[in-house]
Amino acid sequence: QLELHDLVARRRQIVDMVKAEKNRLARCTPSLKPPIQAHIDWMQGQQAELECHITETIHKNSAWQDQIQLLCSTPGIGPVTAHTLVALVPEMGTLNRSEIAALVGLAPFNCDSGYCKGHRAIWGGRAHVRACLYMATICAIKHNPSINAFHHRLKAKGKKPKVAIIACMRKLLVTLNTMTRNQTDWKNKLVKIA
Repeated sequence: QLELHDLVARRRQIVDMVKAEKNRLARCTPSLKPPIQAHIDWMQGQQAELECHITETIHKNSAWQDQIQLLCSTPGIGPVTAHTLVALVPEMGTLNRSEIAALVGLAPFNCDSGYCKGHRAIWGGRAHVRACLYMATICAIKHNPSINAFHHRLKAKGKKPKVAIIACMRKLLVTLNTMTRNQTDWKNKLVKIA
């Protein structure tokens, strides 16, 4: 578990570094473009090697293979998201809906004091999982009928766009948690989460 955690964390670090170098490439003088581009190419090679290593590590564990297959059966969830969830959220399937949402940082907490009623906001939790789940949710809103319908209902109620996306992230996470606990894939999921 620690090895897989470190591999997934390193992959995320390299992706961030490639993004930073691409930003530098867009703003640098022409004389600096070749070395920066060479560095980007090298890092992308390292990323490809890491992805192969992650896949090999997962293939050594049949439980991880089954969980990846289960998670990837959900429209909007790809290998990167599935690997991230398996590596960084080993508690998946053992917690209830409130606990898993709080663990990842998708549970809204109030900011009240005395008579003052503040806005509810998400905070804390595992930020890297949340960032990965955000991109998966954007994809799921387009390709997952359940998440798409939920998103449209929230928008029809007048929810702000970011609030609707965060609610969809929580719904997707809770659905994946339930699928893992019940060992059912997307087509055979036994629970309807409103």
